Amino acid sequence: MVGLELQDDRAYAVALDDTGRILGRAQVTSKDLASAAASALDGAVAAIGGAAPGLGIAAFNPESADVQAVLRALARRYAGPFLHEGAVASGTAAAVAEAWIGAARDVRDVIFFAIAEHASAGILRDGSPLAGAHRRAPAVGWLALNPVEREDYRKSGCLEAEVAAPGIVRRLVWRIKAGDHSRVQDRVDGELAAITVDHVLEAARQGDGVAISVVRDTAKYVGMAAANLVVVADPGVLVLGGIVATAADLLLELVRSEIARRLPPARMQALTIAPAALGAEGAAIGAAKLAAPALQ
Repeated sequence: MVGLELQDDRAYAVALDDTGRILGRAQVTSKDLASAAASALDGAVAAIGGAAPGLGIAAFNPESADVQAVLRALARRYAGPFLHEGAVASGTAAAVAEAWIGAARDVRDVIFFAIAEHASAGILRDGSPLAGAHRRAPAVGWLALNPVEREDYRKSGCLEAEVAAPGIVRRLVWRIKAGDHSRVQDRVDGELAAITVDHVLEAARQGDGVAISVVRDTAKYVGMAAANLVVVADPGVLVLGGIVATAADLLLELVRSEIARRLPPARMQALTIAPAALGAEGAAIGAAKLAAPALQ
């Protein structure tokens, strides 16, 4: 089986056997998302003899025009009932993967929550993905956490504007423009537009006070959002992915502490919190797993 995740300008593809062992993988970045998807699939499928026995597709925004164009292009190359049902949300696919072979292996009730270029989440109830009446759940980026409304909240949602990678960078830049000095400025020779989330995280590791403050604020928002998801879905395991997992040394315990501060003690004691185990390939793996029933 083969899984594909579509991001803004990047496609990840994996080919797996029925135990979840990865047989081939490919990652392609291009402004032409359809071309990136086709090239990534070709790379992954080559590892299993050049035929895709089943194809599942995940995307952060499955309804976007770019994703729909990719689906139409791929439908001309790959047959299969799952493909024609469209793409599943990346967070949902990642939740499936982590419950299959990842940090929540064999757990039936799981929440996956990640921050990266976007904020995404997925919920499994009794082993089945929760998609919602319009296949849009859980659109975690739209969680309203800050009572002070900002214009960018109307474009991408409160949580996403605050904690996705561009939001983290934006908050550091605001602090610099307000007069705080960060060693990040020196790293980019004063070119604030060149700052990335990796600059912020590395500066925090090196003891930069402004970056540490931004990281702590990020953890607060992530913990608040995670606690909200937990009280609604009551999972056995909360899997934290994206930056929280890759920068666990900075964020994981801060997020855990914020969740504990927000939840009743009995809820917190019953909850297992784990960093994601499958990294950037999680959504593609989950998409492949979801495609498997269509083969039977």
